[in-house]
Order: sequence, then C-alpha cells, then structure tokens
Amino acid sequence: MPTVPVTDPAVSEPGIFTGATFPLGPFTPYENNPILRPRGDSWESANLYNPAALVDGDQVLLLYRAHADDIVSHIGLARSSDGYHFEREDAPILSPSEDYERYGCEDPRIAVIDGTYYLTYTGWDRHSAQLCLATSTDLRTWTKHGPLFEDFDTFATVDPRGFNWSKAGVIVPFQMQGTWWMYFGEGAIYWATSEDLIHWTPGTPDAEPMYAPTPGSFDADLVEIGTSPVLTGNGLLVFLTNGATRTVHADGRVDVDYRCGQIAIDPDNPTRVLARLQEPWLRPQTFEDTHGLVSNVTFVEGLVKFGGTWFAYYGQSDTTLAVAVHDPAQGWGSTVTIPDGGGSR
Repeated sequence: MPTVPVTDPAVSEPGIFTGATFPLGPFTPYENNPILRPRGDSWESANLYNPAALVDGDQVLLLYRAHADDIVSHIGLARSSDGYHFEREDAPILSPSEDYERYGCEDPRIAVIDGTYYLTYTGWDRHSAQLCLATSTDLRTWTKHGPLFEDFDTFATVDPRGFNWSKAGVIVPFQMQGTWWMYFGEGAIYWATSEDLIHWTPGTPDAEPMYAPTPGSFDADLVEIGTSPVLTGNGLLVFLTNGATRTVHADGRVDVDYRCGQIAIDPDNPTRVLARLQEPWLRPQTFEDTHGLVSNVTFVEGLVKFGGTWFAYYGQSDTTLAVAVHDPAQGWGSTVTIPDGGGSR
C-alpha cells in the first residue's frame, strides 16, 4: 500500500492537495482573464504562458514560461495573495545555460519534497525537446541535472520523431510501492521510477505507453500530462491533462486544437489509468484562447487548492496566462433541483 501523506489542503509542503473529486470541477474561467501578459521590452516581452503552481504559506506562486521575439524561453516567478492578482519578479529564476537547452527552458512543473523543489522542464535546442530536471531549496539557486531520458521518443506510437523527445514530467510527491514515481510525455504518457528523485528509469519502452490518444475524441492526436496530482477522498490520484487534435492542410499548414482533460490513477496500481474524462473540462473559447503564437490552445500545468477554492492555471494560445476556478460548494448539476428522498429518474 502507498504511504499517502494527509495534509492541510491549503499547504503543498509536505505532501499533496487533498479533498479532490473525480472528475474535479466544474471549473469556470475567471472573467478578467488573462491574469498575466507579456510586458515591456525585456525577456518576457512577447509571450508568457504555461505555468507551474504551488502554495507557499499564504501565497500562490507561479513559475511561468516567457520569452521575447527570439522565442528563447526562460522561467519567471510571480506571487499572489488571492490567486488572481500576481506580482512578478523582474528577472527570470531559470534561464538557458547548457547546450541541450540553448534555445529555451520551457513548460515547468514542480514538486516540493522534504524542503527541496524538483523542477522538471523542457530543454529545447531546436532539434530535440528533452525533459530535464533542476533542484533548488530557495527557488533562486538551481542545480541542473540535465536530460532525464536517452533514446526515448514519447511520440513513438503516435507520430515518431526518431530521436530523443520527452517533454512534460510530473513527479508524485510521495512514494508508491516503495519508490518514487513520475508521469511524463508528449504524444503519449509514460511512467518512470526513481530511488533518489534525481535519476529516473522509464517503466516501459517507448513503444508501450501507459496512456495514448483516443481516436475520435478531443485528444485524438496527442496527449500530454498536465498538472501535479491531487488526492480524492477515496484515494485516487487525479491529474489534469492536455489533449489535441491536428488538421494538416494541403499547403502543409497545421491547425491545432488543445483542450484539457483529466485522468485518475489508483496508487495501488500506478501503471494503469483507471478512468478518463471523456469530455474536456476546458476548451478554447475566448479571443486570447483562439489567437496567439499558436492559436486555439488552452494548456494547463498548474493546480492548487487555496482558501478552499481550486485554481487551475493555463496558457492561452502560447501567448497569455489565465486561471479557471472551482468552488467545491458548487458541484455538478447545480442548475437542477433534486427532491429530497430521491426516487427514480
């Protein structure tokens, strides 16, 4: 049996946010989105999106991706006392410094375990996108551990790249079956384990994903792990995910449509997806969702429970950053009055 730490739901360290449901929601996009935009003529002047999120005391922290017109991504830090209004730091907290990431540190996810921040991100060299790991105890000074996987293509069963490709990684912040677990991948989703949280071994070859696109669905062409997991009252791990369809035109142009889903995993059987949300809980709707560097994209990477409310942070068309919220007091079917005593329906 896994040892699942039960913590105050307002605190992300140590452990995991609790009190979730499957499916989690409904979520409502904030009426004043986007909550963060590019600014000035600095490193974040062109596009700002795809944030990891965590709670630090009485604040929500976002670690977001941003870049100037050169499209070389850095990771910035912003803080909020209400989950909606954020103050940004002027300088990025993580920037490219190594050859494998010379054109960008992209799409962060974060876990906090025993006082250490484990930041996974994509290192981009304009050929391979490789899942990388950096660690820190203060969000300022980082130790980079480099790409996590060799000879692994997470598009192998979907649209093979033929070389290293392993974007997106989410670390479960407690051990299951006596070891540490990560879920990772763009195209399809895989699992990996570790004894030290630094060195990771895929559980299967790239020809055997744990979770693949569903034909005819909103994630027919691509799936990608989204947020760190949260824990339901009956013990399931719930992950917000991303999925896409792609339309290739005769002239070679490719249109995409990225929507957000959910999956549930039983910690007693962590190599299988127990349940999948068949309909997306978030889809491109607003002007910012449908216009940008890559249009028609809602892409979630951050989920926290703060002040009793669930906040899901997502990128809009790779250009701006938005939030959708779920009040647990407002469940599914809130427009229907069900008489006391139930009865047949």
